[in-house]
Amino acid sequence: MSAAVKLDPLTIPKYVNKLEKPPVFEPYEVKHRTDKRWTDRYQIQHHYTIYIDQTYQQMLPPGYPMTKVFGYGGIISDPKTGKLRYHISSPGSTFEAKRDIPVVVNWKNCIKEPHFLAVDPTLHWANPNNMPMEPPKPWPGFPPGFSDAQYPVPTVTHLHGAEVQSDSDGHPDAWFTHNGKHGPGYVSSTYTYPNTQEPATLWYHDHALGMTRLNVYAGLAGFYLLRDDKVNKKKYSEHRLKLPCGDYEIPLVIQDKMFNTDGSLLFANEGLTPDVNPYWAVGFFGDVITVNGKVWPNLDVERRQYRFRILNGSNSRFYNLKMSNGMKFTQIGTDGGLLKHPARLTSLLLAPAERADILVNFSDIEPGSSIQLLNDAAAPFPFGGPADPETVGQIMQFSVPKNAEKSVKPKKLPNNLNYIPVLHEDSPKRIVTLNDIAGSTGIPVMMLLNGQEWSAAETETPKVGSTEDWLIVGMTAGAHPIHLHLVQFQLVSRQNYNVEAYTAEWEKLNGPLPLKNPTVTVPIEPYLTGDPIPPKENEIGWKDTIVANPGQVTHIRVRYAPQDVQEGLSLPGENYYSFDPTSGVGYVWHCHLLDHEDNEMMRPMKITN
Repeated sequence: MSAAVKLDPLTIPKYVNKLEKPPVFEPYEVKHRTDKRWTDRYQIQHHYTIYIDQTYQQMLPPGYPMTKVFGYGGIISDPKTGKLRYHISSPGSTFEAKRDIPVVVNWKNCIKEPHFLAVDPTLHWANPNNMPMEPPKPWPGFPPGFSDAQYPVPTVTHLHGAEVQSDSDGHPDAWFTHNGKHGPGYVSSTYTYPNTQEPATLWYHDHALGMTRLNVYAGLAGFYLLRDDKVNKKKYSEHRLKLPCGDYEIPLVIQDKMFNTDGSLLFANEGLTPDVNPYWAVGFFGDVITVNGKVWPNLDVERRQYRFRILNGSNSRFYNLKMSNGMKFTQIGTDGGLLKHPARLTSLLLAPAERADILVNFSDIEPGSSIQLLNDAAAPFPFGGPADPETVGQIMQFSVPKNAEKSVKPKKLPNNLNYIPVLHEDSPKRIVTLNDIAGSTGIPVMMLLNGQEWSAAETETPKVGSTEDWLIVGMTAGAHPIHLHLVQFQLVSRQNYNVEAYTAEWEKLNGPLPLKNPTVTVPIEPYLTGDPIPPKENEIGWKDTIVANPGQVTHIRVRYAPQDVQEGLSLPGENYYSFDPTSGVGYVWHCHLLDHEDNEMMRPMKITN
């Protein structure tokens, strides 16, 4: 077999691909009896069977080879014929969910071939064949890699941002394979999503322990759009806004990739510290941008307003998005739903896993014009190299055809989009640190939370119904998007601190990493400098992923209760969910730089009574 040859991104023509809107999975309805005394009391549920498998698709422009990917497959309604058919793709098709109508998904792992990316068995990973974490050297190159690591392929799907019982959360230890092997947290591959939270742009993706970076990069991600039912009469219902819909509402998942000349995906297959990890690298940064699985696509737009639900689905890359003509756009929503107020922006910073719901008005754009969506975020963020303007500095293009019809002016938005309750802490502050371990060359070989490894005893055990303040202390050289499962939270502030003095005291009390004893918490207040920095206008809302910058303390307020619990009514120890969050395998919190979470930057979180 000849060695793969890397494809030069400068040779790939841009804006030849046509942007494709992901199709929608079609459910079948089941009437579930909710009261045994009365046979006419039923609850409607939407059921799906979703197949996780390997496929090929045209990611590069026409004329280039197709690309092998992992995809999510299920029944869709064909956009051209209207007939139902099976469809598998990366990203997967979109779930269109309605608030208060539960969704039940039977996830089926059908991957029967070895993984086509390099699985590193020196990490703490799913390990279906129970390999030793320190396999004997010399380590093989990839391909072929370690045969017992490449097959079978474990997967488990997490619905990111969902209020859901832990047995349906896609816990990293709940992985399973096509041939019946499964992790210690596995209960079932059929998950129930209550959908009782606020309408929001959620997304689903693989979450297998120590392999998330590989499975997501290989293609396992997709949108889950939760909406209000049209009969909802609430004051802050999304329907009153009369937002663009149908062809004028388009989800966009942005991901960076690398390709070989044969069309195959190229990913890290040699570690930066190969004496420690044969294949793992501290971060992956591709040189080709894909949107909805297409390389540098173009979208023909009408002269009117569009709604774009944007997801940063990359492993490590941040994006700072702006239009090439400098035009403004309006952000109306973030991770957990609508913002309190609309935010008029000329640029939008998105870390991996963050979402933004934006409105773009093309009504004043002249026919025959084209606008590029650009990116100028450093990589790694915020102190890395600049985005190459010829490659990753370009995302996609919007084109107004020469024969475009008369423009349609957008409706005016109200100033108040959503009711965001003021939360009040009722529990002790929780100070958590972001740490790394540098190897002999100075390159990190492990990323940690509170200095602890994934397998250490649980330390985050909040009470159901409580409201906690988390102070996230950025002690590394880079920014980290921190994600908490189960909950949506609010950003309170960011504040600079004396990094050198705090680090010295923390290391003095705790010792070398990784820690083998419980973390000694160092109060941060004596080390704070300057004034707290309030949230930006597009951060005033519900979040499930927050950027924790280096040299800063990121202060979030976390309530372990549903979003719609009224202000002041939640109490520690009282359960307000429609399920029991204290049961089952539990939840996790982690950095959403996927290479980091795969190498120890993830910790268990157990909800207690």
